[in-house]
Amino acid sequence: MGSLPTESLSVEEHQQQQVEMDDTSRTERARWLLNSPDPPSIWHELAGSIREAFFPRNKLSSSSRVKQTWRRSAFSFLRGLFPILNWGRNYKASKFKSDLMAGLTLASLSIPQSIGYANLAKLDPQYGLYTSVIPPLIYALMGSSREIAIGPVAVVSMLLSALMQNVQDPAADPVAYRKLVFTVTFFAGVFQSVFGLFRLGFLVDFLSHAAIVGFMAGAAIVIGLQQLKGLLGISHFTNKTDVVSVLGSVFSSLHHSYWYPLNFVLGCSFLIFLLIARFIGRRNKKLFWLPAIAPLLSVILSTLIVYLTKADNSAHQLQLTGPHLGQTAKIGLISAVVALTEAIAVGRSFASIKGYHLDGNKEMVAMGFMNIAGSLTSCYVATGSFSRTAVNFSAGCQTVVSNIVMAITVLLSLELFTSLLYYTPIAILASIILSALPGLIDINEAINIYKVDKLDFLACIGAFLGVLFASVEIGLLAAVTISFAKILLNAVRPGIELQGRLPRTDTYGDISQFPMAIKTPGILTIRINSALFCFANANFIRERIMRWVTEEQDELEETTKRTIQAVIIDMSNLMNIDTSGILVLEELHKKLASNGIEVKQ
Repeated sequence: MGSLPTESLSVEEHQQQQVEMDDTSRTERARWLLNSPDPPSIWHELAGSIREAFFPRNKLSSSSRVKQTWRRSAFSFLRGLFPILNWGRNYKASKFKSDLMAGLTLASLSIPQSIGYANLAKLDPQYGLYTSVIPPLIYALMGSSREIAIGPVAVVSMLLSALMQNVQDPAADPVAYRKLVFTVTFFAGVFQSVFGLFRLGFLVDFLSHAAIVGFMAGAAIVIGLQQLKGLLGISHFTNKTDVVSVLGSVFSSLHHSYWYPLNFVLGCSFLIFLLIARFIGRRNKKLFWLPAIAPLLSVILSTLIVYLTKADNSAHQLQLTGPHLGQTAKIGLISAVVALTEAIAVGRSFASIKGYHLDGNKEMVAMGFMNIAGSLTSCYVATGSFSRTAVNFSAGCQTVVSNIVMAITVLLSLELFTSLLYYTPIAILASIILSALPGLIDINEAINIYKVDKLDFLACIGAFLGVLFASVEIGLLAAVTISFAKILLNAVRPGIELQGRLPRTDTYGDISQFPMAIKTPGILTIRINSALFCFANANFIRERIMRWVTEEQDELEETTKRTIQAVIIDMSNLMNIDTSGILVLEELHKKLASNGIEVKQ
């Protein structure tokens, strides 16, 4: 009996200790919340971004990492900068056999396309071939995609010619035009490298998938119409890119007989041959090499025809000063973003098929360095080509060695056959470009975008119509403007749902989407589908909640003579709230509490 007071006292002491621990815990939490450490400085974050770009994560323990030698750190840096050092150690002869065949197949397609795209960019043919030599070699050392094929592409070539013609007329002074193109390439490489080093890949995402679909479709039609100059042999042609100006120039030339019927016949003949080869290659997967080699055969045959029949009778300076520097930098930025968007989309598509991850920031750095090197070696902007990457993939490539084989093959062709490029008919180059354009117009994807998101479809149509009827700049501006407007609209007018419990479950869903959802009498459950609760949307959220409370209160009073007892606000999606959001929550709480309604979050 004498022990009972002692036991009672020990229980009281235990309770007292528990209370003190709870008080200490609350004090600690309050201290960390009110006196939280300062976030890392911007320079610390930038240094971390550069370190992640060049130093791959090491699996060693922290103690082992401290003991790393300078030599290991240097090798880690080199492995981060040159991924070839990682996979090159395990490279086998069996892989080289596949890469060799894929590289040769790729070269057969790349040579004629490079010549055609150089013509589209208003450059001499050899510069397109240069662009298929140096950038692929640089990318093979620094890139992380195994399948992507590097070189000139139709959209970027058209983009360059459309924007550069406003700065320098290529017909009046081709040398000055060429120097400015190389300067644009240099700036494009610098911007791409900066994007990658400082983890600015999110900037590319402002050109949404829908915008790219619309832009590519509009660009494909504009490119196709511009090829009428080469296909018809038109001598007087507009420098503008919009569809009205191009069609007006074509009709004017046809009316005044400024075209050559034989040119048209030759071009159409080989265009039909290219389209038939593509059709056969798609129907029979074993003949994938036929559409790949058809453009090269067309160039060889047409060049021989012109050379044998004599039918032709019927570099390297950057301008970092001067009046056009600002314009070339602007065009370089636009070209960098468009080229990166296409390349990363292509690379990720094929990486997902092979089941590996593609680091977008490393890709930016690799493409930036390859374009900087290209600008110093007579190349213009290069990026990943979807059509050539598809051929590379179909040919069984295993690594980027196929790009090296392709580049060496193109280099040999340059050394041996450059003099014959003079005899290559422009109509054949137009036919090659035209045969590659249908793949840029994806009607099914546009329909799918319309079904999924109407605002995305608006960005798609804006880019398409802007490119088609105005200019490349207007098309890109329209796409980016609509994309920004969508982001602002979602921020200012976030989704707010009235929730109800789904029958025979504990799950709640939007009543407008699930009409069978059951409301809880006297309780209003509201979900805010926004990561931000800030000055931009706080008033909208408050007004919407108060309107629903009023409407629900009136409905209850009319039917059941009851009132709302509580409002539950689901903010599980919320990531950030500012002072405006806090004030609105306090105001809601006071206003509803004054009406006898409890607020829970």
